[in-house]
Amino acid sequence: MHDEKINESGTKRNGLGVALALLLAIGAFFSGLQLDKLMGADESNAGVLSLFAGTPAISNNADLSEFWKVWQLLDEKFAAGTTTFSLTPEQKMQGAIDGLVAAYGDPYTTYFPPSDAAAFDEDISGNFSGVGMEVGMRDNLITVISPLAGTPAEKAGLLAGDVIVKINGTSTEKMSIDEAVRLIRGPEGSVVTLTMYRVGDLEPKDIPVTRATIEIPTVKTEQKGDTFIITLHSFNALAETKMQDALREYVKSGAKKIVLDMRGNPGGYLQSAVSIASYFLPSGKVVLRESFADGRPEQIYRSTGRTLKEFAPKEMVVLIDGGSASAAEILAGALAEHDYATLIGTDSFGKGSVQELVPLQSGSALKVTIARWLTPDGTSISLNGLTPEIVVERTPEQRVAGEDPQMKAALDFLAGTYVPTATSTTTDNR
Repeated sequence: MHDEKINESGTKRNGLGVALALLLAIGAFFSGLQLDKLMGADESNAGVLSLFAGTPAISNNADLSEFWKVWQLLDEKFAAGTTTFSLTPEQKMQGAIDGLVAAYGDPYTTYFPPSDAAAFDEDISGNFSGVGMEVGMRDNLITVISPLAGTPAEKAGLLAGDVIVKINGTSTEKMSIDEAVRLIRGPEGSVVTLTMYRVGDLEPKDIPVTRATIEIPTVKTEQKGDTFIITLHSFNALAETKMQDALREYVKSGAKKIVLDMRGNPGGYLQSAVSIASYFLPSGKVVLRESFADGRPEQIYRSTGRTLKEFAPKEMVVLIDGGSASAAEILAGALAEHDYATLIGTDSFGKGSVQELVPLQSGSALKVTIARWLTPDGTSISLNGLTPEIVVERTPEQRVAGEDPQMKAALDFLAGTYVPTATSTTTDNR
């Protein structure tokens, strides 16, 4: 998905993006997408063919003579398989740019030729039907970050960590996230067949999923004894308001402890994460750091101190798993590193980067990673995600059976009765 600005760093187009590939109705997993509106006309209008023309200054003084020599040799010597085969100069250059972008090895940095750029622009500005899940790249494999609650993806049995091997028979090997999103998305009521591999399975399985218009869930609340449970599904435009409502319920409930469940939360607006952190952290506490690649000073986001004061929970647990990404990791990391909450669950996804969308004169566009998010202590979220202080697994079989050992561990921990099991471990992250 798209103000995904999961980066509200205030730079370029507030409201563009949805921080994550919500294969629901929108685009691919880009936390922090920004549309570059502030570039000079000469830069933003660089045409495809002018990119390698040899006249622009190149920072590393690269010698392009070999590039043009290969171009010439292919023109002179390549034997096409058919008499109708031909490539225009524009297509050759687009292929060269694809190769250049791929050399950076970043799944979130993508070059869009004109036709794909137009489709992407539709993705981030409209509503489309899909299957209701977020995807990301892990170990060069298209991987489910999380299916959203109540969506076709969840109803079809897809789980965080599942690998998408094929989409309607097309292999996802070497496929970009954006291309995978385009193939999965489609008209409401139509069916997409996903060939999925799950750890422990002997072979991939074909799973047909009927596309639908997706309504993104936000917040759900419940109370168990003196513990108030808030399930935060996403950091969409309603998250802060819905969280305010949930905290009002918490205050009225008389509960003294909170479980904040962000399992399967793919992220969303950065500002929502900072605002929600401000209900718990004192004013001035660092929520996250944004580290830029272009030498700009590090941007630091701090709590505004809109705390619960005397209603603050005496103890708090944050539940995370492999489907917790981006803004969810930002909030969880801030609460844990300031010793406000204990993390329980499994390692988070590890999506902590910001993308900027730069339009080019030809109608193509470049989506490029321009910054990384760091926790208050300076740990990169993108490296390995967050590791909970108490690691508790939840198997696919337990999910299907409705068993939730992670929630049980959280409630037992707050009650002072938690006993580690054979499948749980304790780490020292502080």
